[in-house]
Amino acid sequence: MNEKEAILNRHAVREYYDRKIEQKTLEELQSEIARCSAEGDLRIQLITEEPGAFDSFMAHYGKFSNVRNYIVLAGKKSDDLCERIGYYGERIAIRAQMLGLNTCWVALTFSRRRVKKHFRPARGEKLVCVLAVGYGTSRGLSHKSRTHSELCSVQGDMPDWFREGMNCAMLAPTAMNLQKFRLVLTGPHSVRAEATGGPYAEVGLGIVRYHFEIGAGTENFEWDPVPEKSGSKRRSSGHSGAESGAVPGDISAAAFAASEK
Repeated sequence: MNEKEAILNRHAVREYYDRKIEQKTLEELQSEIARCSAEGDLRIQLITEEPGAFDSFMAHYGKFSNVRNYIVLAGKKSDDLCERIGYYGERIAIRAQMLGLNTCWVALTFSRRRVKKHFRPARGEKLVCVLAVGYGTSRGLSHKSRTHSELCSVQGDMPDWFREGMNCAMLAPTAMNLQKFRLVLTGPHSVRAEATGGPYAEVGLGIVRYHFEIGAGTENFEWDPVPEKSGSKRRSSGHSGAESGAVPGDISAAAFAASEK
C-alpha cells in the first residue's frame, strides 16, 4: 500500500481490539514519529498500553472503546504550530494505515490530565491533540464530501495534477467534517491553501495540504503564501497559519472525533 492508497482506505476508527501493536510495526511507527518530530520541529510521542486517557465521560461520549495506544501531538507555541501538527500528524496517520493500523484524530474527547501523567509539556509547549491508534474492530466509514466547486477555485481548465490533489484533499479528516478549507490555483504551477474558519481549522488545513501533496505530486507545484490581511497575523499555505484558539463553548464533542472521515 502506498500513500495514495492509504488515503483512500483510511477512515476514523473509535473501537479497537485488545491487542498489542506488533514489535516490528511499533518500531516502524516510532521511526516515522521521530522523522516527523524532527522535520516539523514538534514533540510527538507514542504512548502504548495506557487506557486511562480514553476512560472518561468525554471519551465514552465520543464513542471510543478500548483505546490503549495514542500519539501525543505537541510543540512550542507559535503561529504555525497547529498547521504543522495537522501536516505531520496526518503523515503519521497515513503511515500507520500502511502498517495495518487504524487511527482517529481526537481534539477534545480524551483526558488531558491523564495524558499529562505520561507526557509532560515543557515550558512554552502546547499539547494540541492526539491520534488514537491500534487494530480497529472495523475499517471505519466514509462520509459525504462537498464538491470541487465548493472547495477550490480554478480559472480555466483544471490541470490533471490539481484534480488528483483535490481528490485526495477531499478525503482529509476535518473538524466535524465541515471541510473548512479552500484550494486556489494561483498560477500554472502554484497553489494557495486557505482555512475558512471554524474550530481546529488550522490543524485541518495542515492535514489537507499533506493530502493534496500526495495526490498532486510535489514535483508539479509550489505552495503560494496566503495574502496578509490588514491587522492580522501572517499566514501562509506552507508550514504556517494562525494557531487555533479556544474552542467555542457550544462545541460539546471533539472537533475531529465527532465526525472525522
